[in-house]
Amino acid sequence: MTAAAAINKLRILFVDDEADIRNVMKIELPRMGHDVVLCEDGQAALKALEQQTFDAAIVDLRMPGLSGWDVIEHIKKVSPETEVIISTGHGDMEAAIQAVRAGAYDFLRKPCKLFEISAALKRVAEKRTLTNKTIALESRLKAVEGSPDLIGRTPEMLRVKKLCEKIAPTDSSVLILGETGTGKELVARRVHDLSKRATMPFVAVNCGALPENLVESELFGHRKGAFTGADTFRKGLLEVANGGTLFLDELGELDKQMQVKMLRFLESGEVRRVGENEAFHVNVRIVCATNRDLQEMVAEGSFREDLFFRINTFEIHLPPLRDRKDDIPELARTLIARTLKRRDVPDNILSPETVQVLKRHDWSGNVRELANALEHAVIMSDGGMIHPEDLPVGVLRHASVGMITPATVELPTHPKTLREIEMDVIYQVLDKHQGDKPKAAMELGIALKTLYNKLNGDHAKAAG
Repeated sequence: MTAAAAINKLRILFVDDEADIRNVMKIELPRMGHDVVLCEDGQAALKALEQQTFDAAIVDLRMPGLSGWDVIEHIKKVSPETEVIISTGHGDMEAAIQAVRAGAYDFLRKPCKLFEISAALKRVAEKRTLTNKTIALESRLKAVEGSPDLIGRTPEMLRVKKLCEKIAPTDSSVLILGETGTGKELVARRVHDLSKRATMPFVAVNCGALPENLVESELFGHRKGAFTGADTFRKGLLEVANGGTLFLDELGELDKQMQVKMLRFLESGEVRRVGENEAFHVNVRIVCATNRDLQEMVAEGSFREDLFFRINTFEIHLPPLRDRKDDIPELARTLIARTLKRRDVPDNILSPETVQVLKRHDWSGNVRELANALEHAVIMSDGGMIHPEDLPVGVLRHASVGMITPATVELPTHPKTLREIEMDVIYQVLDKHQGDKPKAAMELGIALKTLYNKLNGDHAKAAG
């Protein structure tokens, strides 16, 4: 199935008490590229809605027993995402208009012409695609971090850019390897933006930050009432990314059960929402990233070998910042411009001494650590030229002793709070493990989720 066909394919509930019409739709709707469930009356339609969620429902307004009005009311209650198209005779036009005002998407006059049905369903598919793009854009804006492009002219970064250009035009899966904070999501976005899917959604999800009991719901979606707390219908991120790219960061954090489900999706392209029996097809390119050694995890038995081979069609290794320090001045100016909400900043925004300090630091937290350090420096310098004393003490402490004298750095004399002491320990352990959060959490004796919460809280405090 082509990407365009997968994007426009709808799951349709067709409800009409006339057998001849149902027999025609049984043939013609699949011929248009859609899946269809046929119901002879309202009661059958309600049972079908208990089994799965539909993209569109074409409902006859006048039927014996439960009327079309009853079916529409039930759809709006249990599946508000379903677009309802009214099918009605000429004598019921006023009722059809009332139905549209009450939330129906469109109406068709009986006898319905096939091209009219096709056009109405095309409008539903276009609206669904636009909705998915909007959801994906909101997700992308919330997840934005780092610079908006791949910054760097060192041989290491030029190689990464060339690999992105090579793999982008294909639909092959990509595995991005690199330490935490190196900018793996930016590489994934670069691959997406250079691909034929660039106009479609790019959806990023951090597998390590998802609650274990909600991972399947986040990725595959769920129907209302599928489990305790599922108060509304939810689209999964795989469905939201239909036609585009889904970026799975920290893939190594998925448990064995979810690894099996992801493998099944990669092999079939089918998605089954939690609480539903019927699967549907989506066309999504998967780009994965991790800072863990997946081959070692395969050897240990904590990561499936077949899934590893599935996602590892093409590898991109992203170098740590310490291996491309000549990129730091350009990267720093870009990060400062972002902090100041400007398009660019003067080339001399960093004093020569500051550039030397930045180049001498080991940056175990990579670009993310550099961004935080520069945000601190921008605040201290009031937006002017940044001098060494404007940088965080931690950066100065690790810089070359010959570069910074005690006179140039005024160390804080006030006692530290317990929170500050705790964060010092956390960052020391993260430095020790080169930013590997799962290993740091294990040594600290806390859950990975707890570590994320503490780090996020610290970043929020610093931003505030």
